[in-house]
Order: sequence, then C-alpha cells, then structure tokens
Amino acid sequence: MDGGIDNRPVPAHEAEAPQLPDYLVKTYTWAYLKPASLRLLDNTLVVTAILWGNLNRLIRVNCAELSAGQRVLQAANVYGRYSADLARTLGPEGRLEVIDIAPLQVDHCRRKLRGFPQAKVRLADAAAPGGGVYDTVCCFFLLHEIPDDHKHRVVDALLAAVPPGGKVIFTDYHRAAGWHPLRWPMNLVFRILEPFAFGLIEREIADFASDSAAFVWRKSTYFGGLYQKVVAERPRLVPARAARAAE
Repeated sequence: MDGGIDNRPVPAHEAEAPQLPDYLVKTYTWAYLKPASLRLLDNTLVVTAILWGNLNRLIRVNCAELSAGQRVLQAANVYGRYSADLARTLGPEGRLEVIDIAPLQVDHCRRKLRGFPQAKVRLADAAAPGGGVYDTVCCFFLLHEIPDDHKHRVVDALLAAVPPGGKVIFTDYHRAAGWHPLRWPMNLVFRILEPFAFGLIEREIADFASDSAAFVWRKSTYFGGLYQKVVAERPRLVPARAARAAE
C-alpha cells in the first residue's frame, strides 16, 4: 500500500474503467482524487461540520426510507459513516452496492466496508450504473457536484434502476429560506468551491427527469431549507382487471 491507495489487482470487470470526466478533474481533484483528501475529509466530525451539524439527521431520514433485506444502490461514495449506516439498516439479508467513477474512491470505500459482507463496491458512472434493478437507490450529495447536463443523465439513469414500487432518494442542498443566516455565506461557498450547485438549488430535482410524470415525488426540507430530501417513487403496476373494476 502506497499513500493510502489499495494496490490489489483491478478486477477483470473493471479493467476498462470509465474515463474520469473533465469537470471532476478540473473542479474536484482536491477533494476526491488525492489520497491526502481522504485522510482529511473522510471523517464523521469533518462531514458533520461541513453540513452544519446535520449529518446525523440526514442519514436518519435516509435510513427511514429503507427496510431490512432490500437491495440498494448508493450512487457515489460518501465521506463519513453514511454507507456503513445504510448497510446496518439493510442487515445481513440485504445488499448494498456502492458505485463511484474514481478508482481511488472505490478502493477507499472497499476498505471502509470490509466489515459488512452485505456491501459491495464497484467502479461505475452514476449515469450508467449497471447492476440491474434495485428496491431503492440513494443519491446523497452528488447532484450539486455535477454539471446540469450530467444531472439529467444521472437522474434518468437512477430512476431507470428502480422497478414499480421502487424509489430513488435524492438528498442534497436546497435554496435556504431568505431569513437563513447561512444563505449568503453558502452562496459564496457554492461560487468558490461548488460551481454546479446553483443549477440544483434554482430548480426542482424532478425537472432533471425526462419523464417525471412516471413517478410520485415528495420533498422534505431541513435546517431552514438549506437541505432537501426528495423521494421519487415509481407506482406499482395495477393489473388490468383490477383497473377496470375500479372504474
């Protein structure tokens, strides 16, 4: 092991890794593509501070959407204890798959989840996750970090990964209320460090879906509107005979 990077051979199915997108390399190398960043940022106390003390609450409302034994996709690695809490919620009969487009993040997440045999981490782009269908897909603070055209592709791909009765949970930033003391400081943070966040907070997440009408959407906001949890659920199919009887 050198500099915190796992030197195990790359699995055959990951030999042709997706190319890192330009926006990621240009904007977020400092946060996600350097081993030193992992050591500094992947700490529950640091993530809690970044989210102004709201990490536990946001994890809790995510886990409340899950049930033991489900098959769940996490659309990108998340610093802190988010993945471990998802795995605990799903229990030994469940299955958690975490994907990330950066090999460094995949290797790091694999080490973090070694104690959870129900968890698997693989290299993939959230815009083309693969893996079939899932009971639930979790997208935790990813959308604000990607350009708007990529937001469309990611949202559509994640929605396509759930069957009737399945749901996608998007948790991310939201436009804070006008009275919120952090509204303008956070706008400055977005302008300097998170340039793609404005495309998210100025629109509804459902706006990025090509067929939003195919889902039932519900939104909750937290901490004066600075954060949001949006759940898109695909309605269960109604048998034709039952539909006719209901008319």
